[in-house]
Amino acid sequence: MPPASSVMIGNENQPYDPGPTVPSESMPSQPSPIEPVSTQPAVQNLTQSVVRTLAIQAGFLEAGAVSLPHPGSALDALRFEQFIQSGFAGSMQYLARRNEEGVLVRADIRTPFPWARSILVCLAGYHSQAPLSTAPASPSAGWIARYAWSGRPLQPGESIPKGGDRAQLRPSDYHKVLLKRLRTLESSMRTAFGAFESRAYVDTGPVVERAAARAAGLGWTGKNTCLIHPTLGSWNFLAVLVTSLPLAEEEAALAIPDRCGTCRRCLDACPTGALIEPYKMDATRCISYLTIEHRGEIDDNLKAGIGRQIFGCDICQDVCPWNQIASRKAPIVAQGSGLATRPELVNPDLDWLASLESADFERLFNGSPVRRAGFAGLRRNLAIAMGNSRLSRYRARLQEWAGPHSDRGNDPSRQDSSSVQLTPLQSAARWALRQLGSTGEEQ
Repeated sequence: MPPASSVMIGNENQPYDPGPTVPSESMPSQPSPIEPVSTQPAVQNLTQSVVRTLAIQAGFLEAGAVSLPHPGSALDALRFEQFIQSGFAGSMQYLARRNEEGVLVRADIRTPFPWARSILVCLAGYHSQAPLSTAPASPSAGWIARYAWSGRPLQPGESIPKGGDRAQLRPSDYHKVLLKRLRTLESSMRTAFGAFESRAYVDTGPVVERAAARAAGLGWTGKNTCLIHPTLGSWNFLAVLVTSLPLAEEEAALAIPDRCGTCRRCLDACPTGALIEPYKMDATRCISYLTIEHRGEIDDNLKAGIGRQIFGCDICQDVCPWNQIASRKAPIVAQGSGLATRPELVNPDLDWLASLESADFERLFNGSPVRRAGFAGLRRNLAIAMGNSRLSRYRARLQEWAGPHSDRGNDPSRQDSSSVQLTPLQSAARWALRQLGSTGEEQ
């Protein structure tokens, strides 16, 4: 919709022009119309160069804009519908929300926002020099997805947390960090283009960010379903600004062709078979979904594949050749960016995390993406990782978590023979005890 501060007539992309002044003697005497005066710059079409410049100034690595609808809009909406209809979204019911007409809200951004004319997509990296999840590690080490390592320096006047020190990074959430950058971009856009309707989202809005990023020329969709930038790889956050500003046809971004070729490394590396075919994921089998979004008991058939992952998973990205390129070319996240790596979260010790009580969990993860799993969810994930470690030293902890009669955990035939409903943690702990058996390694 046109901004309230300007009058539009005819072609809505052009400001109203009253034309040359007509001498009074050539027309009947009548009251002169009062033209509204805009205090804002006249609305213009967006350009890719301006969007990119302002986004980088706001703190992003890359950015692009896509007009709505774009040539791939219908196909993207169809693919999303198929994803939902196949049940691949699992318990993520927010993805399946429909409007009164039964249309999926997230399939097309114009469904909730009919005024939307363009989407600005911004990239922010979370690349660090820390080891990959696929690198050799101690059997007692868990894995937290690298995007969740984020931390920020202690702010002036902020008290030092119990057991910490001033140099230690505090938890930070990329949602809040990047939303602040989007607000800066939004403000700069208003200065450049005048008033316009907009919505800013970081993983929270009714938009399929990866599809928009692909259409904005920021990469291609890899066989692991991640957006892959030819230089920055896939270790990137996506933030979007939906606007009522038009993007001229000649400003349409050039699509980056699919460069996955015959490579199958991500598909072959996925330990739970979530990548059921190239470019298609069953989220209900994805370790990230299972350890973060899924709140209940995890299927025994998937627990072994989870391995040491206790929050999220990086495997399909860590084996990607394009991220090997990114590891040499992509910038390292700066310490003062609010997204710097917290060293204690890289290959964290399972014993340490298992010793945390609820208050400790809040202190360590309040303000961190890890908090989304919840205290009980993290313990459930830890129990599975302990079972997969095959280390007998975890037996006592697992028996504590397994609850009464956990001695049955070593006998699959007697497992859960009582009518008592087990919690997800108890179920995971009993499964883990069965994995340790009587041959757990003493390490």
